[in-house]
Amino acid sequence: MTDVKALVAEEGRHEARDLHRGLKDRHIQMIALGGAIGVGLFLGASRAIAVAGPGLLMSYALGGLIVFFIMRALGELLLYRPVAGSFATYAEEFIGPFAGFATGWSYWFTWVTIGMAEITAVAVYVHYWFPELPQWIPALTTLAVLYAVNRISVALFGELEFWFALIKVVTIVAMILIGLAIIFFDITPLGRTASFANLWTHQGFMPFGILGVVMTLQIVMFAYQGVELIGVTAGEAQNPEKVLPSATNSIIWRILAFYIGALVVMMALVPWNELKPGISPFVFVFERIGIPGAAGLINFVVITAAASSCNSGIFSTGRMLYTLAQFRQAPQAFGKVNRHHLPANAITFSAGLMSIGVLLNYVVPEQVFTWVTSISLIGALWTWSVIVIAHLGYRKAVAAGQAKAVAFRMPGAPYMNWVVVAFMVAVGALLALDPSTRVALYVAPVWFALLGIGYRMSRSESRPLP
Repeated sequence: MTDVKALVAEEGRHEARDLHRGLKDRHIQMIALGGAIGVGLFLGASRAIAVAGPGLLMSYALGGLIVFFIMRALGELLLYRPVAGSFATYAEEFIGPFAGFATGWSYWFTWVTIGMAEITAVAVYVHYWFPELPQWIPALTTLAVLYAVNRISVALFGELEFWFALIKVVTIVAMILIGLAIIFFDITPLGRTASFANLWTHQGFMPFGILGVVMTLQIVMFAYQGVELIGVTAGEAQNPEKVLPSATNSIIWRILAFYIGALVVMMALVPWNELKPGISPFVFVFERIGIPGAAGLINFVVITAAASSCNSGIFSTGRMLYTLAQFRQAPQAFGKVNRHHLPANAITFSAGLMSIGVLLNYVVPEQVFTWVTSISLIGALWTWSVIVIAHLGYRKAVAAGQAKAVAFRMPGAPYMNWVVVAFMVAVGALLALDPSTRVALYVAPVWFALLGIGYRMSRSESRPLP
């Protein structure tokens, strides 16, 4: 175990002094749901269905199983030490200083790029009503509003995210229930063709074979990004010992139910080969149902879904920069909080870089979404791998009497830890097979080279703790 006890203790004192534990259980549950239920489902699913057909359900099930083990490992670490920016802290403590540095900055970079993807999605959805509106205008407007919210208070952020996520959850549940009613009771004209048999009668359950299923894993894992936001909220959670295990246990099952349930119903209502890539399958299906105004309402919902995920991104990037500053791995200005107990400088810097997404929406509106989502996935794969590797270090520290054991434990350790890591490597390799996602593999070595330079600079300029 890396000798960073003094740093970790100092971080805890800073958080106790600077941050406000204003997030309740319902806030944390919905923040995690809101972060994960975004464009990956509402927009990305259409592309994934075109690649795998109904076999996409297998991809989501496999990805969900992997994420379950990641969340259990994270939950165990969170109960051991509930701090903001937890991934970087655990990497620093149980893997090494560079791992902490790289994880903190990579997670920050991940959510900066996710934020770009989400404001792009908002711009695409707005075209449903205003097809001639330049894509960069709604992207900029969305970013500006969410930045303002995150500068006011953590309670306002939590409340807004709660309602954003609730809208998404209610919509998905409503779509599932309406879809089941159409299938079983033959209501609306769509009921005449709607059937669960649509899942296997149109070229089979896996029309493109196992390769199609495998090729969608990158899209699926992008969709799962955000479940780990529970770790970022830990430093501002009320009663973390009670709240965090509950949130960790329930979040993955809720997401699986929403994702798989929604996809099953959609492909039963409309055969998979009639859904159009690039168009939200939710909007398309409700257009086919024929309920007046329903498609427009769903389009509004998917806009809130994207805005919700971007909101989570601004929150998480600010907290990660705050943590990096406590560890002397980022400029000390990012470690300062304003009178509302918010890391305002860190939030401003992160949102400012997200504005690059506005520029990309102006220059390359057609390519920007695929580029930024694939790039963000690299950071997510790294972060998830670090969580399970740090968990191995924590278990070794417990066995050596150097860390306190907690009751909430990850099943299958240590073997499942390495299964998760192998899965992450495989998904990363899949990015090379698609020319539209290969850009991520060009960016990755440049990013980690910059991290190496930044780490050496931070070590040479480090100062004693106050």
